[in-house]
Amino acid sequence: MTDKNTLSPFHLAIPVNDLASTEKFYGTMMGLSTGRKTADWIDWNFFGHQLSTHVKADETALISGNNIDGKTVPVRHFGVILEWDIWHELRDRLLNQTVFDKIDFIIEPYIRFQGEIGEQATMFFLDSSHNALEFKSFKDMSEIFRPYTD
Repeated sequence: MTDKNTLSPFHLAIPVNDLASTEKFYGTMMGLSTGRKTADWIDWNFFGHQLSTHVKADETALISGNNIDGKTVPVRHFGVILEWDIWHELRDRLLNQTVFDKIDFIIEPYIRFQGEIGEQATMFFLDSSHNALEFKSFKDMSEIFRPYTD
């Protein structure tokens, strides 16, 4: 077991419709590098974590949501917490990308709790197979697990 303050890379496997659109989305648009690859799946370096995309077209993501901060947040989603500057670089890359017509944000990039404890940047969007992704960053990374109070 690792020290409770040491982060270990996670592994997550998700279904995708096909590898061509997946490579375009994660490789070209997101700029992620690949690891192992077969005719049925690709491993990605997802900001230091292992994301495996497996072709399974009949498993489409169910997009249902909960109301959080006045926005509908997809219940089934995943993502990563990035350093503040890296989150802003990714946001800019997505807003200025030309691989797809445009990124279809579920929740546009914005700052929650601005100037308050727990200030964080967040954005939600779908990948090419309709998996919901969230990318967030805390202004103060020591507040990631700080309890939320109203």
